[in-house]
Amino acid sequence: MDELDFTSGDNTDDAIHEHQNLGGMYADYFLDYASYVIMERAVPHLGDGLKPVQRRILHSMKELEDGRYNKVANVVGNTMKYHPHGDTSIGDAMVQLGQKELLIDTQGNWGNVLTGDKAAAPRYIEARLTPFALEVAFNPKTTEWTSSYDGRNKEPVTLPLKFPLLLAQGVEGIAVGLACKMLPHNFIELLEACIEALRKKPFELLPDFATGGIMDASNYNDGLRGGKLRVRAKVEIEKKRILRITEVPYGVTTGSLMDNIVAANEKGKIKISKVIDNTAAEAEILIHLPAGADPEMTRDSLYAFTDCEVSISPNACVIYKGKPRFMGVSEILKHSAAQTKDLLKLELEIRLGELQEKWHFSSLEKIFIENRIYRDIEECETWEAVIEAIDQGLKPFKKLLKRKVTEEDIVRLTEIKIKRISKYDAFKADEIINKLEEEIVEVEKNLSNLTRYAVAYFKNLIKKYGKGRERRTKIAQFSVVDRMQVVAATETLYVNRKDGFAGWGLKKDDPVEKCSRIDDVITLDGEGKMRVTKVSDKAFVGKRIQHIAVLRKDEEKIYSMIYRDGRQGAVYAKRFKIGGVTRDKEYDLTKGTKGTRVLYFAVHDNDEQSAVNTVVVHLKPVPRLRSLSRLFSFGELALKGRAVKGNMVTKHAVDRVVRAPKEGSEDGSGEGPEEGPEVAVDLELE
Repeated sequence: MDELDFTSGDNTDDAIHEHQNLGGMYADYFLDYASYVIMERAVPHLGDGLKPVQRRILHSMKELEDGRYNKVANVVGNTMKYHPHGDTSIGDAMVQLGQKELLIDTQGNWGNVLTGDKAAAPRYIEARLTPFALEVAFNPKTTEWTSSYDGRNKEPVTLPLKFPLLLAQGVEGIAVGLACKMLPHNFIELLEACIEALRKKPFELLPDFATGGIMDASNYNDGLRGGKLRVRAKVEIEKKRILRITEVPYGVTTGSLMDNIVAANEKGKIKISKVIDNTAAEAEILIHLPAGADPEMTRDSLYAFTDCEVSISPNACVIYKGKPRFMGVSEILKHSAAQTKDLLKLELEIRLGELQEKWHFSSLEKIFIENRIYRDIEECETWEAVIEAIDQGLKPFKKLLKRKVTEEDIVRLTEIKIKRISKYDAFKADEIINKLEEEIVEVEKNLSNLTRYAVAYFKNLIKKYGKGRERRTKIAQFSVVDRMQVVAATETLYVNRKDGFAGWGLKKDDPVEKCSRIDDVITLDGEGKMRVTKVSDKAFVGKRIQHIAVLRKDEEKIYSMIYRDGRQGAVYAKRFKIGGVTRDKEYDLTKGTKGTRVLYFAVHDNDEQSAVNTVVVHLKPVPRLRSLSRLFSFGELALKGRAVKGNMVTKHAVDRVVRAPKEGSEDGSGEGPEEGPEVAVDLELE
């Protein structure tokens, strides 16, 4: 017995213990799953604008089509022969198709896109294909077929759609690392754009929503990534104290919008008395305003703080040549128009072949019967002899035909019944042949003028199905509503300087000014620390508050300040703007020396008022100091940013700083009559 050599050849031990890295396996699985989700679930195909589940639903409905309604549950069950997922996902996809009111004729409760109400269970609702779907979506002769997931049935790779369905219905899907959001467009405008595309003329496509509304499409960007739409509800001022919403933005329901309005009112962003939803077949939300409310301002507030205005970011993505591709709506429409033209050409070619075949056999039949060639087979004893006899009988007439006579043609002649031969009407046969010839000429004419034929096809679709599909969304341009300008100042800001709290809920403390619930509050303490915080019911803003006010970004205030650097340092003055700030961050407006104190602080509306601001600086008495007070004008300082440390005013110890007396003031206290919008705080040292 020969011994086995375990050492020669390949390293057997390594082979036995060979394994694949687990991380690599998971990487492959992830890529496979991501590819599956993109190709088979989330992203539509450029050819027909459908996701696989939608395509299978329509194919299943065509199988069941007999002109009558079918229970959706039956359609779902039949679709499961082609779709490897559960009935719930199929039913939901079918409801979404039915709500588009384009391909599926519905019966029963299919939900409401206005209110957000869901459809009834599939066993309670019915559906059938619309005449439009039957005309543009199906033709088994031009359909490419493939096996279903289990190999038991045949399903279309794509439906031979002769219409830009993808742009008409819109689609939204989220895959793994990829998203698709294509907005619906107007039925008539799409067909008109197809005509322009075939004629090589420019066109523009903008979305159109079933819910109506007002749309600003200035930045639509042809539906590609980076584009943006702003869509507003249609808000009408019905009476002085009533607003009526009759159209809602795309993707917003009346129920969610009403909840949104109520929430904005509770947060103090808008001021209303009540909201009533009367939506039925058409949207209708009534907003009642309190006494004294401005309806125009309230409408702007609705756009600013509620879903009465929404921003939509499209992301046109399709499956093209087996891969996902980002493609603008113009390019998609051009592809659809060209595809429709090609499909029409293919249909014409198939029809031409069928007509020519009918003409050939009708002519052959006429020759066979009128010339009594069938009598030539009476003496034939074999099948081969019969074929030969008929072929010889047809030989003198073959030149009248447009193609060669085949054995299959002869076999068909032998299948003609005696009853038909006996009742043969030559005049009627000539009429049929002439009619076929006329139709052949018409088809050939259409093939030679294919663009004109395709244009006529699109025009016919508009004529047959365009009624009632006019644009519903109004196109306009409107500016962004500034929230700060329209927010309702319904609250009062209070401050508790002792404990360091501020907010609209401290009604027993000192009032500051009116505010809204989205405002910011600026505070300054005695050490020169500034902070900006969001106004709230009650919030700690710091002790030793010397200045507090509502910070409005649209009002660029000018600030003036005099401070002592440290406990014994020099006194500095600065004039500045706040600029950009980060909320809840502390900013030091001084040099930051320990013991620094603010001696004077003032706020003005503009540079002119700030420049004429003059103060009196009172010094502490010291030997050889002759003048204990001196005037200082802030107009001597350049206007800079908040980080500037300021200019030195004096090295001497300062007792206090007060505003200079106004003209007409009789005392020298510096407490002249307060005029204008200036807000000033005179501070004394401890």
